[in-house]
Amino acid sequence: MPPPDLAVLLATSGHSGVDRVMGNLLAAWGEAGLCIDLLGIHGHGPHIDPLPPGVRRVPLPARHVSTALPALLRYLRRVRPPLLLTDKDRVNRLALLAAALTGGHTPVAVRLGTTVSVNLAGRGAVERRVQRLSMRHLYPRAAAVLVPSRGAADDLAAFAGLPRERIRVVPSPVLTADLASRMAQPPQGVDWPPDGPPTVLGIGELCARKDFETLIRAFADLRAARPCRLVILGEGRQRTRLEALVTQLGLGGHVQLPGFVANPYPHLARAALFVLASRCEGMPVALIEALACGAPVVSTDCPSGPRELLQDGQIGPLVPVGDVAALTRAMAATLAAPPPRAVLQGAAAPYAARRAAGAYLAALGRPLPAALE
Repeated sequence: MPPPDLAVLLATSGHSGVDRVMGNLLAAWGEAGLCIDLLGIHGHGPHIDPLPPGVRRVPLPARHVSTALPALLRYLRRVRPPLLLTDKDRVNRLALLAAALTGGHTPVAVRLGTTVSVNLAGRGAVERRVQRLSMRHLYPRAAAVLVPSRGAADDLAAFAGLPRERIRVVPSPVLTADLASRMAQPPQGVDWPPDGPPTVLGIGELCARKDFETLIRAFADLRAARPCRLVILGEGRQRTRLEALVTQLGLGGHVQLPGFVANPYPHLARAALFVLASRCEGMPVALIEALACGAPVVSTDCPSGPRELLQDGQIGPLVPVGDVAALTRAMAATLAAPPPRAVLQGAAAPYAARRAAGAYLAALGRPLPAALE
C-alpha cells in the first residue's frame, strides 16, 4: 500500500460508542479512497473485522497506553504520516508527547467524546488536577481539538482553560448507508415475541456513567403500573451489581442483560421505547441510533448532547440525571403517546457517516475526496 494519507491511534474498550464512531469514520474514509494506518495497542479495540478498504492495521507492541510510547516514537520516525488522529485523553496525551519528541513532523489532532469535567468528577483531586494541567499544557500543541457537541466544547474550554475558538464541534459519523438492511436482519441475543409486552431498551457499557441502576429502578415503578419488559444491551464492570439489583427488585423474569450485541438496529426497530439514563455523555451514539431507527426516546438532560439532539425536549422528554420518579413519568407518557417516526428519524440525519466523515476532514484541514464532497 502507498504511504498513508493519515494515521489513527485508538485504544478503546472494544464495545463502546467510540468503537462504532471510529469504525464508521474509518470505513467512510477508506471507501472514499484514503489510505489510513490504524495503530492499535494489544488487547484494546476497536475490533474491526474485516478492515475497510484502504485501512491497514499497524499493531504497536505494547499492552497498555502507558507503555506504548517507544513503539509510537518508532512508527512516527519511520513513517512520518502527514496527520495523526487520536481519541480519548490518555491516547491524546501519548500522541502529543510522541509528536513533540520526534520534532513535531507529524501534526496531531485530538478528539474527546465526553463532557470531561463531569466524567472526571468522581476521580480523586490529584488525578483531576493532573488531567486539567496536562490538557492545559498539551492540547494547545494539537493541530485540532475535536468534540461531538457544543456542550462538550464549552465544558472543555472552561475545564482546561483552552480558547473556545480552538475547539471544533464535528458531528459523529454514526449512521451508515446499510442502516435499513441492518435493521431488517434477525435480532441476535434477545427474543421478540409478536404478542409480547412493550419493550423498553437501553444500550451502552455497563458502567456508572451510563447509570443503568436508575433505569432499572424507574422500570420497576413503570412495570407496577403497566405490563412491559426491559432489555439492556451492553457489557461492562457493573454487570454483577445490576444483576443483583434486578433480583433485589423482583424483576428476574422481566429484565434481560444479554451482553454486547454487534448489531443493535433490529432491536431498536422493535423497541417501544429507548431510554438513555446517562450521567454524562459527549454526544450519545445510541440515542442517535435509536432516533434513526424510529424508536421513541427518553433521555436524561445530562451534559452534553441530549438537549442539542432532542431540540430542547421537542423530540423526546429530557429528565434530571438520577431522578427515578421523573424518568418513570417520562417513560409512561412517551409509551402512551409516541411522536411520529418521521420526526424522530429527521433529527438523526446530520449524523450520516459519509456526511460526518467529510466534516471531519474539513475540520482537520485535509482535502475532501470527491466521494465526500
